[in-house]
Amino acid sequence: MTLIAMCAYSTLENKKDECLEKTLESLRKSVDFTKHRMMLHVNAFTKKTLDIVEEYSDILEDVIWSDVNVGTAAGINAIWKFRKPQEHAIKCDDDVVINNCTGWIDLMESIVEADKTIGQVGLKRKDLWENPNHENPFYRSEISEIETELGKVTIEKCNHIMGTCVLHSSDLLDTVGYLYQPKLYGFDDSLMSLRSRLSGFKNVFIPHIDIDHIDEGATPYQKWKEEHSGQQWDLYHKAVADYSNGENVYYNPFI
Repeated sequence: MTLIAMCAYSTLENKKDECLEKTLESLRKSVDFTKHRMMLHVNAFTKKTLDIVEEYSDILEDVIWSDVNVGTAAGINAIWKFRKPQEHAIKCDDDVVINNCTGWIDLMESIVEADKTIGQVGLKRKDLWENPNHENPFYRSEISEIETELGKVTIEKCNHIMGTCVLHSSDLLDTVGYLYQPKLYGFDDSLMSLRSRLSGFKNVFIPHIDIDHIDEGATPYQKWKEEHSGQQWDLYHKAVADYSNGENVYYNPFI
């Protein structure tokens, strides 16, 4: 069983309700919820959000409503707090559609079960730079095959796994704890990928599963995210330096 965690931030201005609805419909079609479970953390909502949550209550084990915007990582962590022993956990954004694929979570699980040194398994967006021929070594990936109980699976080993839809193995989370984010938005995925690698785990994509990132980024909310992330560069680079220089990568905001 895998716990799917999603953090939603829907306002009239950012128009994310449409994305949330399409994402939940995609999950309803592609996930076997008799085997896996899902929880939603809502940082902001509209009347439409309430209608969407009601419509998809059949796939939502629980919904956590926040009076304030606590940020992406804190919202996901509030759900991961309910992770059961040996349960893997997925961080899934509220603006992704999985196309024409069922059993993708089972495939993710089979990969981390076949190789316990794999900590992250992500679905790969089309706009990512990672590829085997990239001139920058940081973005240069390695394609290989892994034998799993579901057969041979092509995987792409990368330094950084974009957090659009990523399974974090139970072994990884037992080792590094929860997502760390300097402020409300940005860098939690990058820092988790680094903490994973520094802890001896590998990070991989399943490159052949077709997904779409459906937020067009045409609202003032996108500008705010970019500005907010830009204001955190110093905090991000300090965290990278601290981790790389031996600071403990384990993080638990609940202790």
